[in-house]
Amino acid sequence: MKNKFLKYTIVWISQNLAIPFWMVGHIHLSVHSFHDLYEIISSLLLHVIVAIGFFIDYNEQKSKENGN
Repeated sequence: MKNKFLKYTIVWISQNLAIPFWMVGHIHLSVHSFHDLYEIISSLLLHVIVAIGFFIDYNEQKSKENGN
């Protein structure tokens, strides 16, 4: 159950927060210069979470279409 909840949470984040993450991230990148390693790592992790969620949701949708 814990694994299903984590999977659901990652997919939910990727579907609902992808655009805000990217828009705020790109605006922030264009306005500020990244000198802080913490900001770079946090930005990368947010993008990785969104990418993982997209991948999980894509695989689930593909398996539904194939009737599995």
